[in-house]
Amino acid sequence: MPQLARSCEVYRRIGRSTLSPSIEPPAAVSAKMRVVRRLPVLTLVTVVTSIVAVLAADRHVESGGQLGFGVLTAVVLAVLLVFQPRTVRLQTLAVVGFATIGEVIGSLVWGLYGYRLHNLPAFVPPGHGLVYLGGLSLATLLTRRSGALLLAAGAVAVTWGVAGITVLPTPDASGTMGCVFLVAVLLVTRRAVYAGVFVVVVALELYGTAIGTWAWQPVVPGLGLTQGNPPSGVASGYVVFDVLALALVSRAALALALIQSRRPRKVSAPTAEPARMSSRAESTLPHTSQSRNPRALPSPST
Repeated sequence: MPQLARSCEVYRRIGRSTLSPSIEPPAAVSAKMRVVRRLPVLTLVTVVTSIVAVLAADRHVESGGQLGFGVLTAVVLAVLLVFQPRTVRLQTLAVVGFATIGEVIGSLVWGLYGYRLHNLPAFVPPGHGLVYLGGLSLATLLTRRSGALLLAAGAVAVTWGVAGITVLPTPDASGTMGCVFLVAVLLVTRRAVYAGVFVVVVALELYGTAIGTWAWQPVVPGLGLTQGNPPSGVASGYVVFDVLALALVSRAALALALIQSRRPRKVSAPTAEPARMSSRAESTLPHTSQSRNPRALPSPST
């Protein structure tokens, strides 16, 4: 199995492999093409709408209401994953797993930031899956302009990172370090999906901190580094989750292909059945001297 292609190209690969006009009627092909083309738009709209609505409503509920929003967010994520390629499903679930571990460490253990009720809201883990799908959908929509998306994301990260240690009222040294890491990832990998996730995360963090859903500490506990609310390099954490998730899915696929290639293949015996059929046919012939010895058959001239 070849190495997995870039995530933002999955939709196009699926479209090419399943919509063959030689197999399906033109009407069916046209309908599926419309679905494939609209899927990133519908996914992005659903992600943005869900996140904005849940975060806005979270201000008016307690832990019980957050649990209900968690179930609702998980249902939305599950529905969106139904329409995604299998690779994207695995990547998204891996992102949720890594992000949940990061949330527990970052908010509950380390104390880098805290949520309104000083807990980990139930909608946060599946929300990370929505963020990844949103970034992937944005990168897919801008496939022909992926270079511009990467350039824009890098420019925003550099500008915000420099401003965090120069002109912004809240010093943000840790954010600047995160921006350096993020720009390095964009330059090395050239993956538009990371730039798409960056855009979604920036909007999410600015919105979430503005309405008070969570807040970042002014100083990194244990390190003494200043950080903004939100830090300029906050998207670097999300990108780490994505890098780990994509690497895990890619390695798992390669390992599975290696295991399958080493399995012994069953050798078929195509001549066994004809032989049995021949023996059965011979058993039905009359046991005469001519049938047992074909050379004893009379020639046409006798």
